[in-house]
Amino acid sequence: MIDLYSWPTPNGLKISIFLEEAGLEHRVHPINIGNGDQFTPEFLAIAPNNRIPAIVDRDPAAGGEPISVFESGAILTYLADKTGRFLPRDARGRAEVMQWLFWQMGGLGPMAGQNHHFNIYAPEKIPYAQERYVKETARLYGVLDKRLADRECVAGDYSIADMAIYPWIVPHENQQQRLEDFPHLKRWFETVAARPAVVRAYETKESLYPKPEPLSDEQKAKLFGLKQ
Repeated sequence: MIDLYSWPTPNGLKISIFLEEAGLEHRVHPINIGNGDQFTPEFLAIAPNNRIPAIVDRDPAAGGEPISVFESGAILTYLADKTGRFLPRDARGRAEVMQWLFWQMGGLGPMAGQNHHFNIYAPEKIPYAQERYVKETARLYGVLDKRLADRECVAGDYSIADMAIYPWIVPHENQQQRLEDFPHLKRWFETVAARPAVVRAYETKESLYPKPEPLSDEQKAKLFGLKQ
């Protein structure tokens, strides 16, 4: 049994996709980041960086006490190793997947996240920051589009790299990106979106988490660490 502590953000949905793809038995514990649930002692005990997602594996492959893991890339790698799926075991194939997983973790996620922040949530509009992150998001989309020009998936067979990247492309309109400008990425995106496990993961988003409402100033302060 996997306990998933999460919220339906791109990083949270990565893990839901893997759990559905692998058919792993799991329970979802919503962590409402607008309400500050990520700062509770119980959550901090398994996720000291006060960020979702986090998991607790109640049945580790090697036995023994439950194992907790935070950081979405680390969780995907842990679950892939646990199940022996979606991450090649040979050194060359594993390196191929891991570099694109890290590309998402260190590039696409942070840049698209800042894009969202300055264009949607920031209390004041800063044109330099808005343009900076929209352009950098477009550059990264271009890198991915070029990568997908001659292959079906990001790194060999469908893998945790695809699972990590896909949820960050879902909100492309909020990032001021047009998929029509990136035809290879668009083809890949539509293929991943049609996978039954991905459909189930996004259905879970609707059924298990409260419907999102506009954030209050107090919630924004909690979410973004702002002074009130």
